[in-house]
Amino acid sequence: MTAQGQVQAKKILYPAATTPEEARALADQLLKVMSELLTVIEQETELVRAGKLREAMQLGPTKTELSGHYVTAVGRLKASQKFMQATLPELLATLHRHHDVFRAMLKVNLTVLATAHSVSEKIVRGVNAEMQRRSMPNTYTAAGRRATPGPRHTTPLAVSRSL
Repeated sequence: MTAQGQVQAKKILYPAATTPEEARALADQLLKVMSELLTVIEQETELVRAGKLREAMQLGPTKTELSGHYVTAVGRLKASQKFMQATLPELLATLHRHHDVFRAMLKVNLTVLATAHSVSEKIVRGVNAEMQRRSMPNTYTAAGRRATPGPRHTTPLAVSRSL
């Protein structure tokens, strides 16, 4: 079995809520985590839109920590779903509505991040193309066509990924 197969085979079992009080506490915990995570995501979205990538990157550890809490809360909710459906269906419906709003906000954030990534990639590719164009000799074949330079004429582009 490969390492990836071992990771996939290992499932985390979350404790299910067994009383209405535990279910309400779980719902409160999930709503709190989603709210905190949305606050961080909205900050990140605004910073990326404003081009303040360094500041947006500083939110990464907080976002990672809250994401871990979110995954744990959702795992517990899934384990408790049958109990909650039987005893507190209105609470479960409320959680679903809040989660739909949460997903919509995540979609906006992911769109902004994808746009920023695309723009930065285009800039780097444009700079690289210009560097290659300037470093290649302009020669022509006997037929008067521009000769394609070999790989020895290409100059590698080094990019520092740290801001």
